[in-house]
Amino acid sequence: MNDVYHTLINHRSIRSYTDQPVSDQDLTMIIESVQAAPSSINGQQVTVISIQNAETKSKIAELSGNQSWIAQAPVFLLFCADFYRAKIAAELNGEQLVITDGLESIIVGSTDVGLAMGNAIATAESLGLGIVPIGGARREPLALIELLGLPEYVFPVSGLVVGHPADASAKKHRLPQEAVWHKEKYNTELEGLINQYDDEVSAYMEKRTNGKETRNWSQTVSSTYNRIYYPQVRKMLEQQRFDFK
Repeated sequence: MNDVYHTLINHRSIRSYTDQPVSDQDLTMIIESVQAAPSSINGQQVTVISIQNAETKSKIAELSGNQSWIAQAPVFLLFCADFYRAKIAAELNGEQLVITDGLESIIVGSTDVGLAMGNAIATAESLGLGIVPIGGARREPLALIELLGLPEYVFPVSGLVVGHPADASAKKHRLPQEAVWHKEKYNTELEGLINQYDDEVSAYMEKRTNGKETRNWSQTVSSTYNRIYYPQVRKMLEQQRFDFK
């Protein structure tokens, strides 16, 4: 089996880590893979801030919703969408930075971060490291921006915990392929597939929790998306000079 495919297919999120440090060589390889990711117009709209200081990681864990694995693991990587360098490029060439006046900049920056983080995850896991993405980096983004000194035209998209797994998490089920891979046009007849998947997830959760929980996929999604759960994001974007014209 292809090694890259094997790494990707066997992904799982790790939330328990040993105190073994991540080597400088491994961390450098991860960042090199980040820089190798494709980006819109080769603008490279991604910045990664690595945090290994215990006090700073503890504060980030608190800001992210008291996610203890952020403080426990040796490395936390904050992935940011970054147009600060584009602002410098504009000034060097006597141009105006206009892209950040529209939603396209949010899509471009977030897409670039997603591609870069995918590379980082694959590289880390290929090295035998464990990871877990942290969307909670957007929970208190204004405080995080201040803590890490992010300039205007830069905003946090997601964090990534990196370390040596203390135990291997169980691999979670995914939606049936037919619900994700639509051929020629979008198939809206998905209720049956979702019901099927809900049954699989419920059985998985029951086994994982020794019968204490049977929560399925649609229950999780609907109970999360029934509110704006990171309400400071718009204020954060406005503070960082991103408009919505």
